[in-house]
Amino acid sequence: MPALIGLIGAGRMGRGIAQAFAFAGHEAILIDIKRRPADQVDALRRECLAEIDAGVSMMARLGAIADQDRARVLERTRFAAWADAPEALGRCDVLFECVPETLEAKRSAFAAACPAIRDDAVIASTTSTMLSSDLAALVGRPERFLNAHWLNPAFLVPIVELSPHATTSPQALQALESILRGIGKRPVRCATSPGYIVPRLQSLILNEAARMVEEGVASPEQIDEAIRLGFGFRYATMGALEFIDFGGLDILYHANRYLERTLGERYRLAPVVERYMAEGRLGVRTGRGFYSYGERDLADYRFEVCRRQFRLLEQLGAAPQADAALRSPGSPAAPGATTPQPDGLPAHRSPKP
Repeated sequence: MPALIGLIGAGRMGRGIAQAFAFAGHEAILIDIKRRPADQVDALRRECLAEIDAGVSMMARLGAIADQDRARVLERTRFAAWADAPEALGRCDVLFECVPETLEAKRSAFAAACPAIRDDAVIASTTSTMLSSDLAALVGRPERFLNAHWLNPAFLVPIVELSPHATTSPQALQALESILRGIGKRPVRCATSPGYIVPRLQSLILNEAARMVEEGVASPEQIDEAIRLGFGFRYATMGALEFIDFGGLDILYHANRYLERTLGERYRLAPVVERYMAEGRLGVRTGRGFYSYGERDLADYRFEVCRRQFRLLEQLGAAPQADAALRSPGSPAAPGATTPQPDGLPAHRSPKP
């Protein structure tokens, strides 16, 4: 059954989430809780709907929706100005707070919204920095509140990181997970910890990439090429902890000990790696690491990992190429060939550093 999704805040994140829900058949209302002159309200409404339409047009160009059906998605997306906000808030099944990342902005948003929200509505902040335990006190019914961190572009990225606080009700968490899964998202749960999962990992990687440029290790173009075709595709097909198990935890152990000696404290091993090394939990070849492999057919498992990686490399135009005498019919034409892109879209090219 379609739900009514409210978004407090009409910026990029609110618009992206609205598109994600409208695309999947729900009604989404962008709710502006600021008093504005009529001309500014009209301008903001047009801007919001134009950006959502541009996102839907992109999905149509990618073949995810017929171009003639764009209007149906837009019909499910509405904008409510200050005067209409109480009525809109009172109808929402789920309300996402999408205002700027300051405590004052969030305090003001919840103070304005909470009196009008239904008792059974689920309320979620989309903060990428603040803890749900810190924000829960700003909400009238904290048991119905949790954090739901979306990744940009929200209409495209499947992961939503859910971070409940100590008194979030299991029913509220399960309700939000259910509606997210219903629109094709993949919610993951995490504790009330700074940086969630993706931002915490991402921050380290991005900062180290910038540091390598500063140190003259490689050019921006070479670093990004290495990330796309050496680093990124492997973690897209496996994940970090599975990757440790697949290669062997001892490799990480010895590599990081060297990097800590040469590059510093930021490469200090996590205590769990030290512990697993001492216990002989080295991953696939010992049958146990972060995961257990006792029941798996390891030959089939290794083939499946290779298959996923090969198919993704095909999409990136970088799969291994046999010479002409060995190539089977229908295989890629030549070494270095780029995979044709849908709708005439060009293959990836790095910008000039």
